[in-house]
Amino acid sequence: MMIATLGAVCAPVRAPWTTHASQGGVRGVLMTRVVRRPGMCAVKGARAGDRARARGSSARRASSSSSSSSSSSSSSVDASKKTTGKSSQMPSASLPKSVYTFGNGHAEGDKSMKSLLGGKGANLAEMSRVGLSVPPGFTVTTSTCASYHDNARTIPPSAWDEMLAGVAHIEGEMGFGFGDAAKPLLVSVRSGAAVSMPGMMDTILNLGLNDDVVEGLAVKSGSARFAYDSYRRLLDMYGSVVMGIEREKFERALTAFKATVGVARDEDLSESDLRGVCDAYKAIYTEENLSFPQDPYEQLRLATHAVFDSWQSDRAKKYMAINQIVGVRGTAVNVQAMVFGNMGQTSGTGVLFTRNPSTGENVLYGEYLVNAQGEDVVAGIRTPEDISTMERALPDAYADLVRNTQILEREYGDMQDIEFTVQESKLYMLQCRSGKRTGAAAVKIAVDLVNEGACDERRAITLVEPTHVDQLLHPQFKSEESYKANVIGTGLPASPGAAVGRVVFCTEDAEAAKARGEPSILVRAETSPEDVGGMNASEGILTARGGMTSHAAVVARGWGKPCVSGCGDISIDEHAKTFTLGGVTVKQGDWISLNGSTGQVILGAAELAVATQSEYLETFMSWVDKFRTMRVLANADTPADAAASRANGAEGIGLVRTEHMFFGTGERIRAVRRMILAKDTPTRKSALDDLLPYQREDFTGIFKAMSGFPVTGRLLDPPLHEFLPEGGVDEVCQVLSEDTGESEEDIAECIEKLAEVNPMLGFRGCRLAITFPEIAEMQVRAIMEAACDAKRDGADPVPEIMIPLVGTVEELKQQTMLVRAVTSKVFAERGMEIAYKVGTMIEIPRAALLADEISAHADFFSFGTNDLTQMTFGYSRDDVGKFLPSYIEKGILKYDPFEVIDRKGVGKLVTMTVDAARSTPTSTVQKCGVCGEHGGDPQSIEFFQQSGLDYVSCSPFRVLIARLAAAQAAVKGEDAAK
Repeated sequence: MMIATLGAVCAPVRAPWTTHASQGGVRGVLMTRVVRRPGMCAVKGARAGDRARARGSSARRASSSSSSSSSSSSSSVDASKKTTGKSSQMPSASLPKSVYTFGNGHAEGDKSMKSLLGGKGANLAEMSRVGLSVPPGFTVTTSTCASYHDNARTIPPSAWDEMLAGVAHIEGEMGFGFGDAAKPLLVSVRSGAAVSMPGMMDTILNLGLNDDVVEGLAVKSGSARFAYDSYRRLLDMYGSVVMGIEREKFERALTAFKATVGVARDEDLSESDLRGVCDAYKAIYTEENLSFPQDPYEQLRLATHAVFDSWQSDRAKKYMAINQIVGVRGTAVNVQAMVFGNMGQTSGTGVLFTRNPSTGENVLYGEYLVNAQGEDVVAGIRTPEDISTMERALPDAYADLVRNTQILEREYGDMQDIEFTVQESKLYMLQCRSGKRTGAAAVKIAVDLVNEGACDERRAITLVEPTHVDQLLHPQFKSEESYKANVIGTGLPASPGAAVGRVVFCTEDAEAAKARGEPSILVRAETSPEDVGGMNASEGILTARGGMTSHAAVVARGWGKPCVSGCGDISIDEHAKTFTLGGVTVKQGDWISLNGSTGQVILGAAELAVATQSEYLETFMSWVDKFRTMRVLANADTPADAAASRANGAEGIGLVRTEHMFFGTGERIRAVRRMILAKDTPTRKSALDDLLPYQREDFTGIFKAMSGFPVTGRLLDPPLHEFLPEGGVDEVCQVLSEDTGESEEDIAECIEKLAEVNPMLGFRGCRLAITFPEIAEMQVRAIMEAACDAKRDGADPVPEIMIPLVGTVEELKQQTMLVRAVTSKVFAERGMEIAYKVGTMIEIPRAALLADEISAHADFFSFGTNDLTQMTFGYSRDDVGKFLPSYIEKGILKYDPFEVIDRKGVGKLVTMTVDAARSTPTSTVQKCGVCGEHGGDPQSIEFFQQSGLDYVSCSPFRVLIARLAAAQAAVKGEDAAK
């Protein structure tokens, strides 16, 4: 029997030869299902050189292929190496090592080497090192990928020599030969960057099969059906991934063949049928003027090219841009012996999380299939089984799997995402990595791991991403009962949360909707890595196919986006841009809602409610604050915002935009407009007197909400035209005439005087207060009177006044004198004194360059990084969208500099200013902080921590994110210092 034969050939210590679901396991195969739609020729163009080489090598082999079937193992391998022009030898001592081997209890690397081996390679090495059953293989380093791209897409000769030695290592461990029909060794080729990027790069399984080896595999396994099933999978994957053939061509051929022979499922195809499928697939190559390489070493070389090329693919670039991944030089390539999950009822494949990634519950969560390869689990052809049922189907392997999950959680101190294959009752571990999870699950898992003694608090705060905390603030449906009658279908609850939006069917439409400010729901038959842009732009994702571990589910959970997958009853017409579900036809642009927690699809826009925070969050955030050294303040303009900020843990208000207080009631804006249109100082002061009570009242509420914490009020900053109504001149003049009582002619003349060519660099900020000091006097009086009122009522106000848009020392000196003079008057009138500070925003590059002089006249510096970025780059925030996407795509910029701080330019001004404030003998600066939008961005916060800032200030609902990011930056800095 076949099993007895294999047992006799394989030594007990070695893994049986192979295929699988192996490499790439479930997740790997899942992510290779790249749908190449008509018109998408980028991959073909990118790999034109490889396609040409494939044509040449195929032509050279054409005349002799029929006589090669009887080649011995030795001659086959020698011939392959001769084709490459290289021989297997160890690398020179002067060259960096390119290949690291692993497997069967030994490894040259470990989990600390992610930057060099990629996450997958480092974890394969670690699993081998701790004694888990890992099929042998080798990892080609990320630096080799960088060299490949630096050298016109050429694998360095020394690296190829090491790869040949790596193949020999696998052969030695397995007892089989690569390209040897008598003792066939098959391998997988998988990507693996230092940062997890699910499905963004390419994978090839069953590599090493050809027309001769497939016959040898049939004899060796005792199943020709199994051999040809493996071969047709390779032809499909290799054609789409390496040769750039559209994947749909293989799918259409398979569908047509099944219809011809009268079967519905892949597993119902006979051996003879599968031989026919292989012939049909080869015909597709011929139609493309290509041939499938019969030389296994040529397969390996071109497959390695494909994985390296996938690092530069559009989908990988977009994923890195969305997730703000920088500083990673390339992907590693993992070549590993295959193990087969499709060898009968004692074999199988699956993927699992060691804890529930949606809720954080401490139970195994995943799916598996008996007698299957990895793509069967995710393709929707067969319905996967819940992992808990594996205990009955494959009891010995399940027991080993449970033990391994416990070992890996202890080893990594974190929840793990695991891929595995069972071959004839023996478990093989194919991959482990930190599992993607929802925000609620992340916080619960971190708290539970500490309580279980698996990690300490310091480690725990690094397990939760700042975006996880943000997810906890997302809304849910107000009442599930209220929309019950509108439920038109149900799928799998792949990623929890509520989403409401207009239906779109492609990435381009989702991104266009986001650009218009419209929420959308992306509806797809199944998602592929090409869809990441649309998935990111949409509010939620609905798919017809795919399970709980499908591409859509994994990516959506990682991003905290609601997702309903595997909605089998839905019928999608992408060309007509409609779908039908529950007897209802929904068109593009129609409103639907998704409940990612129940899998319900709801017609119309269901009502959303404010999200509630996790019960574990308070405990977790108390740990966060233990390690945080930088204070987190909030940007808030109303008492309600101040109260919300305080509830989220803000330690003060770093920016009150006083101009926002003028947009309240109708009387407020009318008073501002009277002030703007005033013809003389008395008239202007009269209007300001009307505004003072409103501003005083707002600040009193803010001081009370922030009792004991600093409140920084920025004096009027924007240009005056922003307070005027929108519309044509005649319409504006009519509105202003009604508001102010002035004639339309006088108003038109005033508007003409206010007109500016570039208002953001014009009459605004301290320039207004210097020209019209009565404006600043009113605002300072309002703030200080509010502080006195709050103190009288029992609060502990800590007022700070910030002068905007300072570019010269004299501007700050003059404004500081005004603030102190008005404040003295108020304190004298109220019969009390309160400690206060006067500082300035650093938002003009000249102010940063003169920080040593300016620091002698300020109590604090606060960086207005929005304007500082605008003026340093010379980019208008209002117009940057016209060219910025192209800049990022072409690599001119890595990030939008208005979202992530530009460390080299703007960052240099920040550090220069901080150094001057701290080192200049005459400096009176007591603290330095940031109040721009960057104050809530985790990457920017890390930079501000490194720069020695005392605080960051952000929007009220980013305070939790900023607290966590600041703590993680502090821990990272301490670790780096060690």
